[in-house]
Amino acid sequence: MVDASPQLSLQQPKLIPRLRDAIRIRHYSLRTEKSYVYWVRFFIHFHKLKHPQDTGPAEVTAFLNYLASERHVSASTQNQALAALLFLYKEVLSIKLPWLDGLVRAKRPKRLPTVLTRDEVRRVLDHVGGTRWLLLSLIYGAGLRQNECLSLRVKDVDLEGRKLLVRDSKGTKDRVTVLPQRLITPLATHLLNVKKLHVADLAKGFGEAPLPRALASKYPKAGYLFGWQFVFPSTTHCTDPNTGRTVRYHVHEATVARFIRRAVRLAGIEKHVSCHTFRHAFATHLLETGHNIRTVQELLGHKQVETTMIYTHVMHHNLAEVRSPVDLIPGD
Repeated sequence: MVDASPQLSLQQPKLIPRLRDAIRIRHYSLRTEKSYVYWVRFFIHFHKLKHPQDTGPAEVTAFLNYLASERHVSASTQNQALAALLFLYKEVLSIKLPWLDGLVRAKRPKRLPTVLTRDEVRRVLDHVGGTRWLLLSLIYGAGLRQNECLSLRVKDVDLEGRKLLVRDSKGTKDRVTVLPQRLITPLATHLLNVKKLHVADLAKGFGEAPLPRALASKYPKAGYLFGWQFVFPSTTHCTDPNTGRTVRYHVHEATVARFIRRAVRLAGIEKHVSCHTFRHAFATHLLETGHNIRTVQELLGHKQVETTMIYTHVMHHNLAEVRSPVDLIPGD
């Protein structure tokens, strides 16, 4: 994604508040809202504050071409910008877009995921400790996306049933995934510490966790319940942008990225490793140990099994048994 959000003061009628309202009434995530607002502002700024109502296919095409040729954004980023503009014209401006329907979306290159071996996972985990070890072990052991792990609430952890309820994940779907046996005891201890932190917050007049918008209006006091606290709470309080109230959010994504980079470097691993790499490893290692691909699909929350099948291409195979044709050439 482009790194500098242009600042823009829009004339009446105010377009950005209307855009936000349209997004929120459809219960899109806060991340989607931020992304769409960013791209709409960028689009308007690119065309020198020209209102989108007065633009057409030439302006949209010019903007998308600029992103690809001048900013060298990835195909997924270009498609994200296009999705924001499609939403703007259709849902906010109520303009029919036959010319946008014909636009060809950039195709994402089909690349194999980077996967760590079990030994490499162990080496990385050896260089993190405490809560960080638990967080990363949970991502790897349960096949979670980073945001799914950080968004876990206490009530969604079933220690006795050895399962996690992942709510509102990609595609606004819920799913159940496995809670590793090895993590039950350290996770139970961790939750006791989270409860102590919550009790201390309540004693100071705080103790509220941010809630999804619909629940916040229906059950305004639910955020003070322990069950709604994040499993991995932040060390500091912040202001909820939706309510303006002081809340304790979850650990920041940038914090996770930093400690993973450091652990990978200390482990001496040269692969490009991100939080998502451990989810890839989860799927690949399950398939290598003989688990059914449909089971892995359900645990990952993939809509189609074809998405899960990509991990069959990076499974460990005994290549030492394969004889290359060059080895069969007679001679010295």
